[in-house]
Amino acid sequence: MLVVFDTNVIVAALRSRDGASFQILKAIIDGKADFVLSIPLFLEYEAVLKRPATLSASSLTIKDIDAILNMLCAQGKPKKLHYLWRPQLTDEQDEMVLELAINAATDAIVTFNRNDFLPAANKFAMPIITPSTYYHWLKEHQQ
Repeated sequence: MLVVFDTNVIVAALRSRDGASFQILKAIIDGKADFVLSIPLFLEYEAVLKRPATLSASSLTIKDIDAILNMLCAQGKPKKLHYLWRPQLTDEQDEMVLELAINAATDAIVTFNRNDFLPAANKFAMPIITPSTYYHWLKEHQQ
């Protein structure tokens, strides 16, 4: 299943080792998650992960974040955006996630904010799933 991760999934993975998001991050490290990245989305990951509040909540340093970002770049499949679909959503930051998903023909967007992508995701027949749903799918299909 080819997916795009909303930034909130990566942030949640760094804030707690207890949830599905952290398990997804481990799967990414192990090369078991098939996901796409674009330059705009990567830059958002970087900006959000390096915020003082995120660093404090995760107990990580800038150097740690850089290592995680490098790993995401190494494991993710780069995708250029050939067509911008804006505006579709109420949150401007979510636009780049939806655009990437559409341009890369992903199977789903993984996010905690499912409702933020509706009804636009329905318009493009783009499934929106939670990290828990994706993690359960990974467990079932990575045996």
